Amino acid sequence: MSIFSLTLRRDLLLVIREPAQGMAVLAFFVMAASLFPIGVGPESALLRRIAPGIIWVAALLAVLLGLPRLFEADFLDGTLEQMVVGPVSLGLLVLGKIVAHWLSTGVPIVLLSPLLAIQFSLDRDSLLVMVGSLLPGTLLLSLIGAIGSALTLGLRNSGVLVTVLVLPLYVPVLVFGAGALEADLAGMDAAAHLYLLVALLALALFFAPWVTAAALRIALE
Repeated sequence: MSIFSLTLRRDLLLVIREPAQGMAVLAFFVMAASLFPIGVGPESALLRRIAPGIIWVAALLAVLLGLPRLFEADFLDGTLEQMVVGPVSLGLLVLGKIVAHWLSTGVPIVLLSPLLAIQFSLDRDSLLVMVGSLLPGTLLLSLIGAIGSALTLGLRNSGVLVTVLVLPLYVPVLVFGAGALEADLAGMDAAAHLYLLVALLALALFFAPWVTAAALRIALE
């Protein structure tokens, strides 16, 4: 686990030293979600009805925006090759990088989401459900996206390829994440959707780092 914590600390320090990419992702999330209330108008009932899909799609695209750079810097300077051939567990190294990506992208998205909830006229209970779904959901998006990022590493137009590979896998996350908020707005219990999100997250935490590590070895061969 020391390998995991060292990798996590290293990647977070790199994000702090070069914050431009993280700020760009957050700016995209805020602008993409804020344009819809401006375009639709101030009707509260309509805004509440479209809020789950808009907020979740904006979060999904924001996470997707940062995926091509997840391993790119380490690949270009040779660090990634040393990680692969080194004696330490590549799966733990990958998990550290994924968690760092989530802390620098997914967690800020979750923290900013209450500001967007005000634009969509969501009440406090709906806000809690939205945050409760985005918290595990954004980590799940990072875990799944890391696989696509590793598979397209070093290829031309990798950003487009990542999108093509990952978007179909994001559909269940989008369905259950937005479904939790939709259920709450409809007066139903959102717990089932949240439980399914957490179950998917548990599976992804177990499998995704090792699948990503295998994809990185293939990309470097």
